[in-house]
Formats: sequence, structure tokens, C-alpha cells
Amino acid sequence: MAKEKIIHKTSVGGQALMEGVMMNGPKGAAISVRHTDGHIITEMSEVKHIKDKVKILGLPFVRGIVNFIESMTVGYKSLMRSVELSGMLDEEEDKEQMSKLDRWLSEHLGPKVFNVLTIFASVIAVVFCVALFFYAPTYLVDLVDEKLLNGAIADFHPLFEGILKIVIVVIYMLVVSQMKDIKRVFMYHGAEHKSIFCYEKGLPLTVENVRKCKRFHPRCGTSFIFIVLITSVIVSFIVSFLFPELKESEYRIIWTIVKMVAILPVVTGISYELIKYAGRHDNIITKIFSAPGLWMQRITTKEPTDDMIEVAIASIKAVITDNPEDDRLE
Repeated sequence: MAKEKIIHKTSVGGQALMEGVMMNGPKGAAISVRHTDGHIITEMSEVKHIKDKVKILGLPFVRGIVNFIESMTVGYKSLMRSVELSGMLDEEEDKEQMSKLDRWLSEHLGPKVFNVLTIFASVIAVVFCVALFFYAPTYLVDLVDEKLLNGAIADFHPLFEGILKIVIVVIYMLVVSQMKDIKRVFMYHGAEHKSIFCYEKGLPLTVENVRKCKRFHPRCGTSFIFIVLITSVIVSFIVSFLFPELKESEYRIIWTIVKMVAILPVVTGISYELIKYAGRHDNIITKIFSAPGLWMQRITTKEPTDDMIEVAIASIKAVITDNPEDDRLE
């Protein structure tokens, strides 16, 4: 009789970094990176959740926005730390790799002015993102409806805005995925998923076993983003239906942006519960609402090399215990 296949629904999650992987598990969080000299560095840190101190923040639909903020914070810190641990921030090499424009600005304007310009550039980037992902869909749908359709789809603006927003996100991800550094991050993303799948199957964490596993995971952040987008379309449509007078306002575009920001906690809370459900169950319902995110992972994950898999294995081994019940998915 063949041995029963082990399926371990784990709570372990991760994130691709610059030349590395961050894993979060029962032992804490581990950042593993490949140093420029070739060896793997693993750094452990304790994970503290605010919901452990404030119990109400751990309730369903509330925990979603809390976990999202925590994940964004930890993810950003881990990304910055991975650059440091990998040796990519060597001052002399960094100065050599600095663009000609950056060197010229720093040398002729001074460090203080250069820092101000850097901050200004960051602000411009944020404004660009708001314009691209929030303002543009609303403006374009309004323009097409007014100029070409004579208001025929006025009641369905939120729906078409949401669809257009999803299209913009897909195109944006396709474009950035062609960047050399981003490609490597996406390859580490694939290594992260494969190693988690290997662990969930109960297989020994070896390069050979991990390489055979698939790289598309239902609990991935990419799937979460897509579920957020789809949920936001539905919630936005409901809000617009309940408050139809706001659609006629001359400040409708501003109202739309404010509305999206206001409903974000609700959308995030609902999306988080859906992604948790998808991680625990495998049925026709979870397959349907997980499908778009899994498809998107064809862009945000790439097949990793063996040396990348070694880094992912080092990271996941650092956070798991010998007892599967220590990290069961709740």
C-alpha cells in the first residue's frame, strides 16, 4: 500500500527580497540572503504582533487591515536589510555604481540639496501612482461615457473603473517585470513559494524536492492584491448604489478617490478573510476567486536557479520547528 501523501496546511509565509528571501514562522522571522562573496547569511528576529496585546485587533475582518500594515512595515524593513546583508551597499562600489546624473547632482549641489531632491522625487512618484491607479480610471471612464456613450453607463462607472484599474495594474506589472533587478526578485519569489509548497507536502527540504514543486501559491501577496482589487470593485459599486447623489457631484473624481481610501479598511478586511479561507480549503469556490491571483503569479514569480532555492531553504528552515502543530494555519 502506498504511503499517504502528507499535506501540511502551514501558517509560514514569506517575501522575496534583494538576493534573498524572508520567511515568517513559529520561531520568528528569518532573512536569508546570498552575499556578494557567495555564502548565505541568515538573520533571525522576533516577531511581535499588536493583536497579541490588543485582542480586538485580532478579530475577523479587523485583523486584515492590521496584518496588512504590519506586513508592509516588516516587508519594507526586510527589503532594506537584505540589501545591507548581501553586501550590495559597499560604499566604494555604491559610489561607482551611482548614475552620472546622481554623482553630478551630489558633487555640484551638495548632499543636503541632493537629499531634498531625492525626497521630492519620492513625492512625485507617490503622486504619479495616485494619478495612475486612482485618478486615471475615473477620468477615462467619465470621458468615454460623456463623449462617446452619452451617459449610457453612468450607473456602472464603479464597475468599469475597477476593470480598468485591474488592466492598468497588469500592464504595470508586465512592464516592471522586464527590469533586470525585478526579474531576480521574482525568481526569489518563485523560490519562496516552491520551498513553502515542499514543506507543506511533508517532503525533505532539499534543492531537488523544492525544484519539483509549483511556484503558484493561493496565499501569495499577489493573489491578495487581486482579491483586494476585485473586492474593491464590488464594495465601491454597492456604496455608489446606496449614495447615488454623490455620482452627480461636480467633484465626483475627488469623491471617488476619497471613497476608495475610506473603504480600504473594509476591502482589506474582507480580502484577508478570503485569502485565509483559500489557504485552508481546496474547493470550487476557492479555485474560482483564487484563479486571477494565481494567473498573475505567472508574472510576479519566475523559475529560480538552484542557488536561489538554497537561500529559500535556509530561510524556511530557520523559522520552522519539528512539530507541525506549531505552525498550523488557523
